[in-house]
Amino acid sequence: MLNKIFIMGRLTRDPELRRTQTGTPVASFSLAVDRDYKDKSTGERATDFIDVVAWRQTAEFVTRYFTKGRMAVVEGRLQIRDWTDKEGGKRRSAEVIADNIYFGDSKRDGDGGGSYSTGYRQGGGYSAPAAPADPLGSYGAPPADGDQFSELSTDDGDLPF
Repeated sequence: MLNKIFIMGRLTRDPELRRTQTGTPVASFSLAVDRDYKDKSTGERATDFIDVVAWRQTAEFVTRYFTKGRMAVVEGRLQIRDWTDKEGGKRRSAEVIADNIYFGDSKRDGDGGGSYSTGYRQGGGYSAPAAPADPLGSYGAPPADGDQFSELSTDDGDLPF
């Protein structure tokens, strides 16, 4: 089974950071996400307003760096909750539980500062490419002088094209 969702849109309000009784941070916000097509009669795109919940370090990250109007890319899963309202009626709501949140614009586009293009991964740290297990791969041992680059020993002068 697979439950994976990616959405990109603008925050409709500043994220709200709360803490559970045990002190776990949780942030909630919503994204305005434009649909891919335009309405034939008005020529405008419809917009969906999608609720998002982030936990732990991701919650602290989004609260610290995102504000209303900022473009965000959210990677997570869809969760459906059943609940009872104040009048005793059965209700159902859908929300995205965020695993990762990335900047969808540069800070310059959002609020006049420098440029951001990285994301935060739950579990700590910014997203970065993983280092290869064997940096030399199948190329063998590094040269004795410690430099990983070396001159080719033979050159016949012919170009391959």
